[in-house]
Amino acid sequence: MAPRRLRQLGDPILRARCERVQSPKSAATRLIADDLRDTLRTARKKYAMGRAVAAPQIGAPVRIVFVELDKQRWTMINPEITDVGPEDFLVWDDCFSFPGLLVRVTRAYQATLTYTDLKGKQHTMQLEGPMSELLQHEIDHLDGILALDRATGLDPFAFRSEWEKLHDVAERYGAPKPREIT
Repeated sequence: MAPRRLRQLGDPILRARCERVQSPKSAATRLIADDLRDTLRTARKKYAMGRAVAAPQIGAPVRIVFVELDKQRWTMINPEITDVGPEDFLVWDDCFSFPGLLVRVTRAYQATLTYTDLKGKQHTMQLEGPMSELLQHEIDHLDGILALDRATGLDPFAFRSEWEKLHDVAERYGAPKPREIT
């Protein structure tokens, strides 16, 4: 269990379609899940962003995603979006594989996700908004697709530091800068 090096744009593993995990309860699967967790926590400190990481981003070409939001965390094995709602929405997407860049993408506002956990139990989740966007992004990684491939609009790219200054953001995901009360 240790943080691994995050693979960056240009690494061929980011373009490979990942293999399904055959043994969700195996020690090898647990090791990758633990390394994903440790890598996510280390990367958050370095980049001040991040809610999830996919196995190919740490060099493992298997269908595993680790998600951590506040005190909730999931290891998702063989996740799959089985249905999407009719509404799309535009978001600025960031990624550990190109951390200084934001990409405007269109995602389904609602999605149904199925996955297996580390105990071999099947789960179904109904996702909306930011969670729907997040899991669509991570599953794209498992299919060798990057947010750059989904760029949309006339000006779909922004440097993260410039975007945050322009939008008066102290931290990613819209946390406003503290201001004095006068």
